[in-house]
Amino acid sequence: MISSFSFYHMRPDVVESPHCARQDSLRGLMEESGLPSLLVTNLKNIAYLTGFRGSAGAALLTSREAVLWVDPRYTRQALEEAHGVQVIEERKGLLTAVGEHLKTLRVRRAGYDDAHLSCADFARLERAAGLRVRFVPSAGLVERLRVVKDEGEIAKIREAGRITAEVFQEVVRRVRPGIRESDLGAEIEYLMRKKGAEGVAFETMVASGPRAALPHARASSRLLGENEFVIFDLGAILAGYAADMTRTVYMGEPSRRIRSFYNAVVEAQEKAVQSVLPGARAGDVDTVARRALAGRDLARFFVHSTGHGVGMDVHELPRLARGERTRLRTGNVVTVEPGIYSESFGGIRVEDTILVGPAGHEVLTPAAKDQWVVE
Repeated sequence: MISSFSFYHMRPDVVESPHCARQDSLRGLMEESGLPSLLVTNLKNIAYLTGFRGSAGAALLTSREAVLWVDPRYTRQALEEAHGVQVIEERKGLLTAVGEHLKTLRVRRAGYDDAHLSCADFARLERAAGLRVRFVPSAGLVERLRVVKDEGEIAKIREAGRITAEVFQEVVRRVRPGIRESDLGAEIEYLMRKKGAEGVAFETMVASGPRAALPHARASSRLLGENEFVIFDLGAILAGYAADMTRTVYMGEPSRRIRSFYNAVVEAQEKAVQSVLPGARAGDVDTVARRALAGRDLARFFVHSTGHGVGMDVHELPRLARGERTRLRTGNVVTVEPGIYSESFGGIRVEDTILVGPAGHEVLTPAAKDQWVVE
């Protein structure tokens, strides 16, 4: 038996929901793109548009309606969480139901997220919809809206950043030679949950000694040693929104050379952060970081881009990278994370999550950078 429920009648507060405003904004983009309907299967995008955060669902938006299909495991959750949509419990296959609904509506053109739909699922959708429906790839349409965060989203990222910074400041006091990287990684996840986070936004990086030269190393069973760098890349996720932060510490008494390397990265990061302003080109922030390192003859050791957007996903638009001409906007949340890597000394990276405010920037991961020597 199929049952459907309309939030328009059951939720008097729905008009004020940010999810409804997002749906209206998406309809504007759909109209610009010539799409009378849009199928959304990316679960992060469904959560953004409706508030539903289950692990299975499909949403369809048209100029007149918004429908969310879920299987019986998620009916109650959808009724509690979703805003601005008709919820339909479906037992025979979500995409089959969507296709049949499109056929009933006599839709001739439907957008779909080609980056998040498998070939098998797409074939199932086409069979159910029939030959009259033309499906148009439209990946990135919802993500264009997600680039600018509203006050509710910013508050969640700010709190995730606060937790991330607090956890690092507690864990760094436990760093000592002989402790395993993986033990520190496990401690970070435990403390994040203890402080109210849903968990880690990505697999925590704890990389020491020669492993610090690997920009995306995972925490391993290696024991920390004397006179070496340790990179911590961590982030909490709270109410579906992530923070991202990196700090580097040194165990032992750093030489003048080691101090100059660390200070150079901090200086590059701080200069790049200062350039995060409304209207600045994303690529220009990257240029600021690279020029600062080039002034210390270290640019050749900087092997990745300067940053990326953060929100429901840890990596979102905009990208702070060479040649990126996108202009930053108030409400963007980005990372700024220059780093240098070499087998001769390991690696150093310093990263913060940054909010682009109307008059400047706000650091959302306020952990100290000057207390980097562990004796």
